[in-house]
Amino acid sequence: MLQNTIKRYHVTSNMAAPVNSVGNPSADRSTFNSTSFQKKARSKLISIPGTRPSVQNGQLLISTGVTSLDYLLGGGLAVGTVLLIEEDRYDSYSRMILKYFLAEGVVCRHELFVAAAQDNPDDILQELPAPILDDVAIHKPLEQPRLPCEPQNRLDSMKIAWRYQNLPKVQSALASSSRFGHYYDVSKTMDPEIRQAAKCHRFYLPEHPILSSTAHSTMFESYSALLKSLQEIIQREGFDVAAPMSKSRNILRIGLHSLGSALWGDDLSCHDNPTHSHALTTFLYGLRALLRSSLSVAVITVPSHLIQDRALMGSITRLCDNAIALESFKGSERETNPLYKDYHGLLHVHQVPHLNCLASQLPDHKDLAFKLKRKQFTIERLHLPPDLSETVSRVSRGDLAGAAMVASACGSGTSGNKHLDF
Repeated sequence: MLQNTIKRYHVTSNMAAPVNSVGNPSADRSTFNSTSFQKKARSKLISIPGTRPSVQNGQLLISTGVTSLDYLLGGGLAVGTVLLIEEDRYDSYSRMILKYFLAEGVVCRHELFVAAAQDNPDDILQELPAPILDDVAIHKPLEQPRLPCEPQNRLDSMKIAWRYQNLPKVQSALASSSRFGHYYDVSKTMDPEIRQAAKCHRFYLPEHPILSSTAHSTMFESYSALLKSLQEIIQREGFDVAAPMSKSRNILRIGLHSLGSALWGDDLSCHDNPTHSHALTTFLYGLRALLRSSLSVAVITVPSHLIQDRALMGSITRLCDNAIALESFKGSERETNPLYKDYHGLLHVHQVPHLNCLASQLPDHKDLAFKLKRKQFTIERLHLPPDLSETVSRVSRGDLAGAAMVASACGSGTSGNKHLDF
């Protein structure tokens, strides 16, 4: 770039001096004062409701609906990218994040595209969480009144143990200084009037008959019909970047549920060595190429725990820009483990996008956990109790001492020669 700039400067300087101006001092002065360098005007960003430019690379971002997830992804989802969510075993929390993503689109007046093979897209839209107000979302606990008989120094000394007073305080919540997105109440569903105000496109696989009945054609026809439907909507509704701006621009939010499952006609999750292992990867190639030239963002969920070929799962991950995995504690030993009593599962960040930069913005922490509160789904840093092992050891010693005292009492009643030493 520097060499091209220097060459352009020399060419412009040579062309700036006319031939008949040789020997003319006024012409020489004007040539000396002229320059080929011009001040570069700042490019005007597209102004779309529910978007903001990234502070790292200037990419246009949208919110996922989960503020803590936006913080992990560098501020939000970049327009034209794909977010891969590896489903938990019961598809509870991955489905919830997908509903958060769609609910944020409804509130921001973005258009939606929902595709599924098991559940009807209308059923998914009816389960969207309801938006809540700021004063309800950010709850501040009331300060307990201090008794007049208790001195202030005594209360301060009881806040934390003496050995932890000099340790730095760790903030478990993930949040940025500037708010982006909205808050939602998962215990309530969205008002039908708000939901129906958003324009939504649906793709339900059972409603799209497959032309051929062979297994080979079924597997590719399902993804091909989905990609063709997406392409038609992007071109018809004006989401293509190359389309003339006849009307105001908007964002298309694409939600694809449980790709790679047997319901889509795919055998990735049915066999250790699938016959057509490149069906999903071929679809992801076409999807990413389609999104790169449009004002669209896609969130897809994949049942990765059912895919036995880990190399193939790695290829699927690399074909997406963002990749996270949810590991739920439900049905596992960690569900009853006191170490994880405050959480419902772990979250792993496998991949972050590399857009307009040499190095991506990686999260500064890897131990992440999620929990579902009464109204909200949040992602936090995983913190284990600092004195849990010591507490357990104290309890174990107390139980052992109590059992020894009982045994000693019983032994003294039967024989005076029996005793226990500790």
